[in-house]
Amino acid sequence: MSTYFLAMILLSGGSFIRTRSIAPEMRPASAASDVVWSVVARASFWMWLGLIIWGFMHYHWSQPVAAVMMSLVVNAVIALRGPMRTWPGLSLLFCAAGLMSGAATFLQYYQP
Repeated sequence: MSTYFLAMILLSGGSFIRTRSIAPEMRPASAASDVVWSVVARASFWMWLGLIIWGFMHYHWSQPVAAVMMSLVVNAVIALRGPMRTWPGLSLLFCAAGLMSGAATFLQYYQP
């Protein structure tokens, strides 16, 4: 699996979990942790959108479309799973790994 697809899936999943965790019991106990989680999830969403645009500019149109479809499937699986106590940690892990994978995708393409 390419870093592009991996980044798209992880970024979408991590950001989606954050938006689904609106109940106070599904949030971290620390206010600082919640702020960090919010910032990382928002950065993940924006990188996901950026990767979609970047994918259409640099790949065949079918690759970004497939990546978006796979992201939606992952989001559907997460939604079907329902609330879990481990969501904040998983979301932060997905977002961090997705941001690193997205950065690696950008840097990998622009190496001479």
